[in-house]
Amino acid sequence: MAANMRGLTQFIADIRGARVRELEEKRINKEMANIRKKFKDGNLDGYQKKKYVAKIIFTYILGYKVDIGHLEAVNLISSSKYSEKQIGYLAVTLLMHENSDFLRLVVNSIRKDLDENNEIHNCLALHAIANVGSSEMAEALAEDVHRLLISPTSMTFVKKKAALTLLRLYRKRPEVIPAAEWALRLVSLMDDQDLGVVLCVTSLVMALAQDHPDAYAVCYTKAVDRLHRIVLEHEYSGMYTYYKVPAPWLQVKLLRLLQYYPPTEDITLKNILNETLQTIMTSSAEPSRNVQHNNAQNAVLFEAISLAIHLDTRSPLVDTAAVLLARFISSKETNVRYLGLDTMAHLAARSDTLIPLKKHQGTIILSLRDKDISVRRRALDLLYSMCDIDNSELIVGELLRYLKVADYVLREEMVLKIAILTEKYASSYKWYVDTILQLISAAGDHVGEEVWYRVVQIVTNTEDLQEYAARVVFEYLKTPSAHESLVKVGGYILGEYGHLIANEPGYSPIEQFQALHSKSQFCVAPTRSLLLSTYIKWVNVFPEIKPQLINIFERYRHVLDAELQQRACEYYALACLPDDNEMLQNVCEEMPPFPPRVSGLTSRLNRKMADTEDKRTWIHGGREMNLEQQQITTLVRSKQAELPANESTTASGAADSTTVLTALTGLNLTIPSEVGESGAAPRLTVGPSIDKWYKKLTYSAEGVLYEDVQIQIGIKSRFQGYLGQLAIYFGNKVSAPLTSFTSTVYVSDSEALSATFAKIPANVLAPRTQSQQLLQVECKKVFTSPPILTVSFLAGAHQSISIRLPINVSKFFEGVKFGQADFFERWKLIGGSPRESQGVFPISLDAAGHIDISQNRRIVSGNHFEILEGIDPNPSNIVGAAVLHTSDDGKVGCLLRLEPNREAKLCRLTVRSTSEEVAAEVQRLVEAALRTGIKTMLNTS
Repeated sequence: MAANMRGLTQFIADIRGARVRELEEKRINKEMANIRKKFKDGNLDGYQKKKYVAKIIFTYILGYKVDIGHLEAVNLISSSKYSEKQIGYLAVTLLMHENSDFLRLVVNSIRKDLDENNEIHNCLALHAIANVGSSEMAEALAEDVHRLLISPTSMTFVKKKAALTLLRLYRKRPEVIPAAEWALRLVSLMDDQDLGVVLCVTSLVMALAQDHPDAYAVCYTKAVDRLHRIVLEHEYSGMYTYYKVPAPWLQVKLLRLLQYYPPTEDITLKNILNETLQTIMTSSAEPSRNVQHNNAQNAVLFEAISLAIHLDTRSPLVDTAAVLLARFISSKETNVRYLGLDTMAHLAARSDTLIPLKKHQGTIILSLRDKDISVRRRALDLLYSMCDIDNSELIVGELLRYLKVADYVLREEMVLKIAILTEKYASSYKWYVDTILQLISAAGDHVGEEVWYRVVQIVTNTEDLQEYAARVVFEYLKTPSAHESLVKVGGYILGEYGHLIANEPGYSPIEQFQALHSKSQFCVAPTRSLLLSTYIKWVNVFPEIKPQLINIFERYRHVLDAELQQRACEYYALACLPDDNEMLQNVCEEMPPFPPRVSGLTSRLNRKMADTEDKRTWIHGGREMNLEQQQITTLVRSKQAELPANESTTASGAADSTTVLTALTGLNLTIPSEVGESGAAPRLTVGPSIDKWYKKLTYSAEGVLYEDVQIQIGIKSRFQGYLGQLAIYFGNKVSAPLTSFTSTVYVSDSEALSATFAKIPANVLAPRTQSQQLLQVECKKVFTSPPILTVSFLAGAHQSISIRLPINVSKFFEGVKFGQADFFERWKLIGGSPRESQGVFPISLDAAGHIDISQNRRIVSGNHFEILEGIDPNPSNIVGAAVLHTSDDGKVGCLLRLEPNREAKLCRLTVRSTSEEVAAEVQRLVEAALRTGIKTMLNTS
């Protein structure tokens, strides 16, 4: 660039040739003055503007303040020449911050470059948006960046830059990105043939899925499919192989993405995931001599282990992972030890048993003294997570010993964790008091207010502990150097419970007073205020030291601090009251027990350890803590769904609200046992024939379910007992392939019905071909809502079709034969309402004026009823019997009577069942099918 501009080349040479800074500044000031004059005179062509702006950029890079050239840079962006446009964009990204007023001038120019068919101009514009990333740019250009990303004509390198630019804008202004609306279209890009595009889009989807998990749920299948194709089918180009590891960064992101969702119930996806994870662990079991290969392999391996732990801690994969982790935490490489300890902490946070981890407890404790501080931090996290009632005293003791020599950056976190573990796993209250006071004494300034607040609360609420706590804290106060936090605890406990030990040798009132008051001169005003409250309590219970206490109140009446002065005046007045006045006794009554409260220590620790970008799917701590955190997160998300977009808050923000103050106000923070299931049903596709096709298939085994100019969907089904199988045929009717082809099934009540595909379908449907997918169905209980099939694909534009599958409760019926006596005996035994459902509806006659008995019989038998002959003397009436098979609730009997009346043109349908739900649902299904038959006859006639 500089070679084509002599002035710039000479300017750079002069700057480099300056021997001292003064000469450099002189040359720069001279050049800036010349540039100002040129800009002021005007009449500069594109080349001259480019040259002068380039000099300004070079000056800025050297670290000098620049206040000219902004408008000329904006003008260069509008140039049609690449070299001028490039300098203009470079100046904008370097010289302008996100709040600069000049940015408003470049938005239209950037939009114009995004709309052009020139890939170079597209990339320059995307670079500028991503680097500046202002709120105004996000609002104005997000739609244009999205359009460039999803455009089928965009080059792969443009798509990659567009995906990362959109990620930058989302992180900057998430509210301007319609994430849920774009979900299906963005996820479809995960099927792109170029793994670079897939990598960038996956990064974007990861950020969006963390905040909109339901909208992006379809990415779960895409991620599993892509992992399967990379790891097992080796579908990748050589350019994405890094030291013999295929696309390691993409594998890591896909494995992390899967952890944002609960473990799948789909058997097919489970099997594919297990096979993939097993392959990754097997191939990574033995390290190689190549460091780069090991790094890439370990990155994938540790993420695979984390996913295995997330899916099922009792699986054989986790047993294999535990063996590998035990080897990694003893590795000579710092990075491997770090990752091994971190992943082992994940296992401890999710596992039902800690026995495999306790085998390596000694190695983990030794890691506290590792030369690398990051390894020491991970060892601390792991010990915190693997602590339980059996090893709590050992681990807390080790942490207390290490606290004295620990790094200052670790001490505050260590104090919180020791306090939490001591409270949670205390074998006795005496051990709790000894440990906490030892902690406060050793940690000093690193003890937060939450720690001693919690000590006071527990001592106050535990009557058996009060005398022991008073004795122990007095012993600590007698030491020459007691920290201020210890003085606070001592002031409160001795003020409330010092009288319990006052009659013992060495614990007299005057000795308590001297031990506590000797420390007050080293304390700040809030602590002295607390001590004054202790003294007024002593005035009430220790009259023998009343003169000394009144003398202190008298002195503090004249201090400058308003709070201390006010307290001293009030307490002095109370202390000087006559002995027969009961006001002092009433004011100084013993503190009542605190109401049950949630500890603020855990929430403080979680806030301290909160992640910023890719959120953890677990927190440090045991299994119970993680279950509680999951409940809180689920509750927060359900509450957010009920709020308008501008009022919703993030899960981390909600967690931040659980502060010490809320913990000490007695608020009820319990989580309801049942939280509504997330995920709304897809919006059904509507059309003139869709409903007709569906209703016909409710009593037919095969037929067309959907058809338009591009695709045809057909069904062939068979059912036996509570199991069923649907062969779904997808036919491509056009001469172009349908890419990013995805099919998913939504079941509203997964506890009543399960529906899973036998295998993941191919993501491309070739021109004028047909593919088949097998759907396995199981009826567990009675259900009323059919599953919904959603098909999405790219055919020029992204298209999505959501239709109901003809799977209803009658599909799991099996016809039963009865004689006349048996039928009526069961009919009477079931009885009427509520186990009877009846409906009367109009019917139409055929052209000859007769009832279409054959159509009625076809509908009844199509609902899997056995038509019983000779039960009803009227040949027009139909009687049927069947048994519903369910895997959980067993068998449910069902009887049916259909009685059409030719003269009245009405039909009465009566269904009786041992289940109220079955009777109502079957009556609705059969009546709907008969009404459809009537409409068909009317249309035909």
